[in-house]
Amino acid sequence: MKHLWCPWRIDYILGPKADSCVLCLPERRDEDDERLVLYRGKWNFVIINKYPYNNGHIMIAPNRHVMDITLLSPEEASEMMDLLRSCTAILQKHFSPQGLNIGLNLGEAAGAGIREHMHFHLVPRWNGDSSFMAVLDEVRVIPEHLRATYNSLKTYFN
Repeated sequence: MKHLWCPWRIDYILGPKADSCVLCLPERRDEDDERLVLYRGKWNFVIINKYPYNNGHIMIAPNRHVMDITLLSPEEASEMMDLLRSCTAILQKHFSPQGLNIGLNLGEAAGAGIREHMHFHLVPRWNGDSSFMAVLDEVRVIPEHLRATYNSLKTYFN
């Protein structure tokens, strides 16, 4: 049996579960720090992925519960593209990655984990970041705690 120590997951295991879409965030800015929301725009928001593929993994999602990019209004789509550009620059400046994965999975067959609420992923990448853990044991190692990543990135959005 393989064991992986992930002490931050106990908050998820024991904590309250959402009755609705996890990306439908109420306009309660007092909870943004707890929810790891980095930025709220007029039409979209930026949030740290609680289950990251790599360190610095963030997501951009529309405020409105919409599952397809074709359903975005021109204003939502424009702000989303501006945020994609801004977030790319922030991740490049802060983490100095050798690359970035930027993607949108539309529909369950395309790999969308939250198919009902579309969102873009931005994932910093470094040569060799998959290491032996991912190759041999199908395990990813995230070298920084989510709270530390949130606190360091939040300064760029203030």
